[in-house]
Amino acid sequence: MVNRQESLFAAVTFFAKTHPGEVCGSNGLPLTPNSIAILGRSQRLKEIKHPNLCQYLDVIRGKHERTIVVSEYGGCTLQDKAKEPLGTNEVLHIFYQISLALNQLHQLKIVVHNLEPRHILLDSWNNVKLFNYGLYYLTSGGDYVPFPIGNIKYMPPERLMGSKNNIKSDVWSLGIIIAELLLQCTFWPNLKISNISRKILSFCQAPNVFEKIAREHNRLELYQNLSEDLCSMIESCLAIKPTERPLPSALLQLPLFKENLNSYQIAPNEKSSVLLLRMPLEQIYYWWQLAGGDVQADLKKEGLIRSEAPILSIPQVVCLNGNIIGPKRSQSYLMDDRVVPLKLQNLIERLRGIPATAYYPLIHCPKFPYIFGVGMDQLPLVIREKDIEYQFYRVRLFSKLLTGYPYTAELIRNEAAIDIPPLLRGPIWSCLLDVIPNGSYKKIDKFTPTSTDRQIEVDIPRCHQYDELLSSPEGHRKLKRLLKAWVTAHPQYVYWQGLDSLTAPFLYLNFNNEELAFLSVFKFIARYLQWFFLKDNSAVIKEYLCKFKQLTAFHEPVLAQHLVSICFIPELFAIPWFLTMFSHVFPLHKILHLWDKLMLGDSSYPLFIGIAILKQLKSTLLASGFNECILLFSDLPDIVMENCVIESQKMYEITPKSIAHRFYVNRDHELGPFDITSDITLADLQEEMCPHISANDLTYMLRNTPEKMLTLDIRNISDFNRVHLPHSINIPYVSLQFGDKSLEILNVPQLQEKLEDKIIICISNVHENAVKFSKFLVECGVPQVCVLHKGFNILHCIEPNILISN
Repeated sequence: MVNRQESLFAAVTFFAKTHPGEVCGSNGLPLTPNSIAILGRSQRLKEIKHPNLCQYLDVIRGKHERTIVVSEYGGCTLQDKAKEPLGTNEVLHIFYQISLALNQLHQLKIVVHNLEPRHILLDSWNNVKLFNYGLYYLTSGGDYVPFPIGNIKYMPPERLMGSKNNIKSDVWSLGIIIAELLLQCTFWPNLKISNISRKILSFCQAPNVFEKIAREHNRLELYQNLSEDLCSMIESCLAIKPTERPLPSALLQLPLFKENLNSYQIAPNEKSSVLLLRMPLEQIYYWWQLAGGDVQADLKKEGLIRSEAPILSIPQVVCLNGNIIGPKRSQSYLMDDRVVPLKLQNLIERLRGIPATAYYPLIHCPKFPYIFGVGMDQLPLVIREKDIEYQFYRVRLFSKLLTGYPYTAELIRNEAAIDIPPLLRGPIWSCLLDVIPNGSYKKIDKFTPTSTDRQIEVDIPRCHQYDELLSSPEGHRKLKRLLKAWVTAHPQYVYWQGLDSLTAPFLYLNFNNEELAFLSVFKFIARYLQWFFLKDNSAVIKEYLCKFKQLTAFHEPVLAQHLVSICFIPELFAIPWFLTMFSHVFPLHKILHLWDKLMLGDSSYPLFIGIAILKQLKSTLLASGFNECILLFSDLPDIVMENCVIESQKMYEITPKSIAHRFYVNRDHELGPFDITSDITLADLQEEMCPHISANDLTYMLRNTPEKMLTLDIRNISDFNRVHLPHSINIPYVSLQFGDKSLEILNVPQLQEKLEDKIIICISNVHENAVKFSKFLVECGVPQVCVLHKGFNILHCIEPNILISN
């Protein structure tokens, strides 16, 4: 018996079937390895939670098509329990709870076909849990493995004749198991498999299978002592024709159970004295891995994984048709059905010092503030994500916050600004995007052929196929459904290449919840890529790239000037960045960290990510010409994502909102007269190097953070003396000659020092003058230069007055 204090889950392992030679599918691409197909199908099993079913926790793909399945495991098997005779009430208790489990699987359209006593677990209260019930489903009815699934002793005749995928075959298995318990013996213990199969097929001629088995095993007296109702129940389960067997739901309604129903229900277990063991199993498994748990290492200790010299498996002859002649396959590749419990002692020791209040955070109780993990947020993200105590605090806190969503939306956003625990990233992202599932996804037509289907089918096999989950056939099917649903739900848009890459991260995180993935994509595109997927999106993309060019000049003037001088414009490299929010450019693990911060920003945040990437490549770009830049961006060097996130966040925070203003965005409020108004044309944006700042932002900075800004007033001296902004510097434009690209020609003492770490706002009555002057400053290498929108005259309308008048 496995002690709950020692282990809560166990692992089994097997090899998937290998494809012969270099076989390609109908699309001309190599066939997906069967172990990857198993991994894709396994994700559905991880979502099944029922008191009579062991919870699936993980499926790991190893070398040479090895597959490892980790699931809940505890108590003793029915095989061990049955070594001592069980009373009729105990047998009925077991029968009823197995029927509950089968009924749940039948509702999910899953068959077991692997039901036998050693896969039935019992706790100290005789509560039943089925173990390894998903093997048949995982392997697509055994198609993905080289061995048969199920114990032949418990197979019905139709299974031996090739019939499958019928829940009533599991009802036969249940009938045989209960018959063994009632007759207090194991059937055919010494017969060979061939003889057992003959025995089972011979039942087709028997009028009463249960009685025939009892006679064969000299248990006729026990059989005759059973109640008539009990015998008829077993006999109905062992009916030769599947149509005559009851469904699990019918078994639960039998009068035999109704007489004493309460005693057959699941008995509540005593709560463990170890608080850790009361936590959700998926969280315990996540922490177990962080505490150093290694499933493959434990399997090696038990001898289920054995290493052999690769030279021993080299073929002697390889035929032109792909057949291989060589040494026999190693015995280590055969099916080994041993179960290896995974020990929890190390995890319990590592978390022994965790206070009880950390397990159940009181988020709305000022008397007990949740201060665990404070200070660790200064460590690098990669360390925080591997630290077991920190991840324990974060997972427990977010678990509590997610149960209160949407009322805890603001708290979730505040905590997500620190970091997001990988285990809960999917639901946290959906909260940050204000997603509330409403059942709308089910109503969308995802199957009617459309004109975009061909392009979708071409794109999917190229979308993040290095990831095992997304490359599985199940991943392809789900991604196709999501893309078709999005296109159907947006008739005003068209399918653009890149939408698949944009959708992939949401599918990866919500693989078993397509609706959440769909609604997340829906909200994400509306927030960050509004109108990008119009049939004619040229105006939207041109405006976006113009703003990117201006912001680059704002934060990196030297680099921006160099790129302009070699005619390396954003249209040549940045469209895939922004159309896919970098998901087409970076691998999935980097996108997850990047989007953790992106979700917290507004529609302008991606622009700063683009600038942060350019900053990392700055030294290379400054030393490169046009051709070298083209080559550099065709195969982008490795980008340090943590530095990129930090830089983009820093630029996003110090940049006034109006500087990143665009018109093609969703707005929460109408623009006022002191905001950036629509009189700026696309042609103006393309001509001007520096962005505009609104009068609202200028006023806010002047009143709250005047030390962070410097206004350069380029009107003539008389106008400046009459009225001007406080702390502004007058540099009359009429007296300037921009021959030399040097600040010295402005004749302002210590101007370089005054410009440092300030947002420079150029103000004039004549807009063209402000544009030329700001461009001159950028050419001199001055960062954070912008132009006041609508010029000086707009300041006269602001109340209360901010101008100084003489």
